[in-house]
Amino acid sequence: MTERSVTHATFTLERTYDATPKRVFNAFADPAVKALWFAGPDDWENEAPEFDFRVGGRETNIGRPKDGALSSFEARYYDIVPDERIIFAYDMLSDDKRISVSLTTIELEPAGDGTRLTFTEQGAFLEGYDDPSQRERGTRELLDALGAALAREPAGASRS
Repeated sequence: MTERSVTHATFTLERTYDATPKRVFNAFADPAVKALWFAGPDDWENEAPEFDFRVGGRETNIGRPKDGALSSFEARYYDIVPDERIIFAYDMLSDDKRISVSLTTIELEPAGDGTRLTFTEQGAFLEGYDDPSQRERGTRELLDALGAALAREPAGASRS
């Protein structure tokens, strides 16, 4: 019999970006902009993503490193307030094993001429396949990639 376990954890990360809340929100809402920062390493092989950014909509991002395990991000959006808040729940799978289930809240607030983003994740990490410190580190890297994408994209380039 397989031993079952679950580790519960919550973490909160904050970033301040030199971009308006509208531009930061757009980086989550526009699939072309999101693809600039929400991606795996350079050697990552992606399958065709699905992106339906609306309350009740789903997003999937599936890929793998060359010769590695298939990684799946499968999300459903529960609350979207343009330029202010996004709430979604998501599963992470490695090959066919569910490794975690999380609820994520992203809050955007004006901060001077920029935006303060507060990212809170409440996760259930399953069977020891993933752990909270790995997820937090990966999320830090994604938020850094978001900042780099916002810095590269001219302010007038926002598509929303």
